[in-house]
Amino acid sequence: MDTPPFSGRIEGHGGAHAVAVARHHGADTMFTLSGGHVFPLYDAAVKPEPTMRLLDVRHEQTAVFAAEGVGKLTRRAGLAVVTAGPGVTNAVSGVATAHFNGSPMVLIGGRAPEARWGQGLLQELDQPPLLESVTKLSRTARATGSIAAEVDEAFRTANAAHRGPVFLDVPMDALYDQASVEPGAAAAERPAPDPGEVSAVARLLSEAERPVLVLGSDVWLDGAEAAALEAAEELGVPVVTNGQGRGLLPGGHPLLANRARGAALGRADLVVVVGTPLDFRLGHGLFGGRDGAPPAKVAHVADSPGQLASHMVPAATAAGDLSAVLRGIAAEARPRPAAREWRAEITAAAARAAAADAEVLGSGSDPIHPARVYGELNKVLAEDAVVIGDGGDFVSYAGKYIEPKRPGNWLDPGPFGCLGTGMGYSIAARLSRPSSQVVTLLGDGAAGFSLMDVDTLVRHRLPVVMVCGNNGVWGLEKAPMRMLYGYDIAAELTPQTRYDEVVRALGGGGELVTDPDGIGPALERAFDSGVPYMVNVATDPDVVYPRKTMGV
Repeated sequence: MDTPPFSGRIEGHGGAHAVAVARHHGADTMFTLSGGHVFPLYDAAVKPEPTMRLLDVRHEQTAVFAAEGVGKLTRRAGLAVVTAGPGVTNAVSGVATAHFNGSPMVLIGGRAPEARWGQGLLQELDQPPLLESVTKLSRTARATGSIAAEVDEAFRTANAAHRGPVFLDVPMDALYDQASVEPGAAAAERPAPDPGEVSAVARLLSEAERPVLVLGSDVWLDGAEAAALEAAEELGVPVVTNGQGRGLLPGGHPLLANRARGAALGRADLVVVVGTPLDFRLGHGLFGGRDGAPPAKVAHVADSPGQLASHMVPAATAAGDLSAVLRGIAAEARPRPAAREWRAEITAAAARAAAADAEVLGSGSDPIHPARVYGELNKVLAEDAVVIGDGGDFVSYAGKYIEPKRPGNWLDPGPFGCLGTGMGYSIAARLSRPSSQVVTLLGDGAAGFSLMDVDTLVRHRLPVVMVCGNNGVWGLEKAPMRMLYGYDIAAELTPQTRYDEVVRALGGGGELVTDPDGIGPALERAFDSGVPYMVNVATDPDVVYPRKTMGV
C-alpha cells in the first residue's frame, strides 16, 4: 500500500528531516554502527517521543542485512545508517544482496563536508558511484533543505515494484545544518497488468497436459500470498516454491511438489514461473527433456516489466500486480483432464520422496549426518517459526527438508550467495516477529563472517536459537575442487571449533553436540533458554549434499 504524502513542517538539523520522513514511511528502527558523520541522525532518533529504536551492531554489513531482513519480513523498507568511507564500503555486500533479492531497504551514508570537498578530508570518497549498479537509486542529498524530499523519494523507490535497495549519502555539513521545510509528494499509481498478457498465460495452461507453477519471493513481497494459494488450488497443478515463496503453499499441502521438483520440472510441458527470475536456481528457464520428454514451454510472470527474462523468449509473459495477474490467470484457465493425472503422478512422487527421507532424517550415524539435525529440528519448530539459512552445504539440507507452514518465514542469502547474513536477519526476525521462534542455521564457514554480532543480540536482549553444522570444511568448495583436480586446498577449517563457547563468551548460551541422540534435547534447551543460544553440532565432513552442479 502506498504511503500518503507527508504533511506538516519539519524544523531542525538535517538529521531531523531524514528521521521524520523515515518514520512517515514506517521505519521504526535505525540499524547502525556509530560514526561522527551521522550523529544528527542519532540525535533525531532519540529525542522526539516516541523515539526511534537505535540498534547498533559490530559490523556495518550486519546493519544492512538487518534492514534488508526487515524489508523481507514486513514488505516495507528497513533503514540502515552508516558512517562515511569504510562505513559505506563495508555495507556494499549487504546492499548487493538486497538488490539480487529484490528486498526494499534504504541505506543512508555519511559523507565528507561539501563546503571543503577536494581538500583531502577524512574519508572523502564519492560513494554513490560505488553502489549505482546494485541499487534502484544512488545519489547525494547536497543541501539541508533537500534532505526530506530525497529521503521520501528513497523510501518510495525502495518500496515500489520491483523492490530493492536505495542509497543516499548526505554531506556532514548538510546533515548538521538547520532548515525549515514543508515536504510533500504524490503517491505513485501502479499500472494494472495487460489483460491480453494474462489471457496468453491462461491459454497455455488450458492447453498443457503437464503444467507446473513456480512461485518465488516476489509473490510474498508483492503481497500476493492469498491470491497465489487461491490460484494454485483453483488450477490444481503441481507447485514448486523457492526463496521467500516457500510457505505460500504450507508444508504438507497436496499440490506442493518441492520433494518431486526434479520430476515436475524435468517432465513438464509447461512451466509458469511467477515472481522469481529464470536464473541458475531454475536452470535458466530450461525445463522438460527428462525421460524423453520434449523441452517445456515457459511463461514468465513478474511484478514489473524490467524483471521479465531477457536471455530467452518465453512462450508468454505478464507483468504487474501479482495478485491481479494470478487471479486473472486462475479465472480464465481451464486445465485439461490430463493435467489431473499429471498432478496425481507428481503428488505420488513427492510422497515417495518424503517417505524415503525418514531413514536419513533419523540417521544414527557417527559422525552425525547433517540431515539428522533437520529431523530433530522439524519436531520442535512451531507453525510460525522464522527459519534463517546462512551457509552452503548445511543450509542446502535445510532447503530440502524444512517446509515452512506460513509464507514469508524463510530467509536465506538468495541468488547473490553472500555469507554473513545470519546475524542481521536474526535481529530483523526477532524484532519483526517478536512472538515467533527464530532459528538461524549456520555453516561453520558462515559463522566466521558474523558471529561477533551475537554481542548485538545479547546487548539488545534478542533471543535467537542458532544451529551450527560444524563439519570443519568449506563444503561447497572442497568437493568440486577434488572433482576437478583430485585434491583440495584452502578448503579446511578446524574440526569441532567451539563456536558455542564464542557465543557463551559474548553473553549467550551454547553447547557442543557430538552424539546424534543429543541433538533433540539440546534444541529444547536452546528454545527454553531465553537468550541467544548456539547448538554446535559436529557433522560428518565426508557427507556432501547431492547436487547436480558444483558451481564451476
